[in-house]
Amino acid sequence: MFDAPARPAPQDAPWRIEIEAPADAAAVEALVLAAFGPGRYAKTAERLRERARIAAGFVAREDGRIIGSVRLWSITVGGEPALFLGPIAVRADSRRAGLGADLVQACVDHAGATGLLLVGDLPYFGRFGFRPAPGAWLSGPVDTDRVLWRGEGEANGRVQPA
Repeated sequence: MFDAPARPAPQDAPWRIEIEAPADAAAVEALVLAAFGPGRYAKTAERLRERARIAAGFVAREDGRIIGSVRLWSITVGGEPALFLGPIAVRADSRRAGLGADLVQACVDHAGATGLLLVGDLPYFGRFGFRPAPGAWLSGPVDTDRVLWRGEGEANGRVQPA
């Protein structure tokens, strides 16, 4: 499904970050639903993901079960190709161990020089090089202070599915 290599987790981590396979889709959906609930469908970011194409997906496996996931979506920002990151979902019993950061890093590694956009908290995502993107606008209500960009230049213009 995706062309990025699997990425081993830190040596002391009990999980491994792998490329999401088509057979993982139901488990990933269940994990996202458990993490965010049905309220996620009301979010502007979810509206964008519904119309975008998955560009890459990563799962974290521990003892053969999926305990975390993240996807990248093909978008444009002001007509320029980019990737939209999210949602990041981690099983409740696996949180606070650095797994979310490993999933974000897999996305950053996969994106290379391609710009990444997300809706999230700057204190968390800033360590990965994300910064505010006041010039990027999504169709729908969103806290503009939480729209973040990682890439060359600035993200300016309308955000749309690619």
